Amino acid sequence: MFTGSPRVAKHVMRAAADNLTPVTLELGGKSPTIVARGADLARAAARIWAGKAINGGQACIAPDYVLVHEADREALIGHMISAVTRMFPTLRENPDYTAQVTPAQHARIVSYVEDARARGVRIVEINPANESFDPAVRKIPPTLLVDPPDDAAVMRDEIFGPLLPILTYRNVDDAIAYVNDRPRPLALYYFGDDAREAERVLASTTSGGACVNDVMQHVFQSALPFGGCGNSGFGRYHGDEGFKAFSVARGVYVAPRLDVLRVLRPPYAAAFRRVLGALLRR
Repeated sequence: MFTGSPRVAKHVMRAAADNLTPVTLELGGKSPTIVARGADLARAAARIWAGKAINGGQACIAPDYVLVHEADREALIGHMISAVTRMFPTLRENPDYTAQVTPAQHARIVSYVEDARARGVRIVEINPANESFDPAVRKIPPTLLVDPPDDAAVMRDEIFGPLLPILTYRNVDDAIAYVNDRPRPLALYYFGDDAREAERVLASTTSGGACVNDVMQHVFQSALPFGGCGNSGFGRYHGDEGFKAFSVARGVYVAPRLDVLRVLRPPYAAAFRRVLGALLRR
């Protein structure tokens, strides 16, 4: 079992192949969130950031970017600012808001923001107490990046930090196509009250797991299998699936004392043909 990046997973798979060892890979990726037209934007904003802010965004199933209808973008941004402000009125000394784990991780996230700023991307930093953050603190405020281009650094790699790109679409087909044009994610999230559209999004996309009207909660359901697909890994664990993943099912046949298979051994006679015919008809 390996959880980590696709880059390291390739080395793990090579070592496993050399030793003919089965392997389960749970990787990351850019998990999308689709906010449907007419969705409860306040609810979506609160739940997205309740998940995104866990561990300072350093979670493999954190929402990586949001696709929202172009008519709802500004309203969603406003609700996100309000939601983060309620959850984290301060950031710098707040034990509820986590720092980036290492200086290198902090520098990587900062470089994404700097790259976006150099490209002219609109950046919305949510810093309710207007605090300053020096690199030694390793904390980065929740930050929205509005409509970054696909070649921006924040759109090329899994973010694994408190940055959230906000992209727009005109109809749900555009959102589905955008997701499907990219490597298969570890998770996909949909917000909206149209059950038929939710089912359409789930049926038209592929991801390791999914949630409707929430984020990340599928991983906490012990009865659900968890894992990725494609670039986000393969194999399942948690609950029964975990038992299967780490077990080898050995089939054992114990022959009865009565030799019922005698008619299936040479020399093949009429009885054999009758038995075989009956089996084939079944």
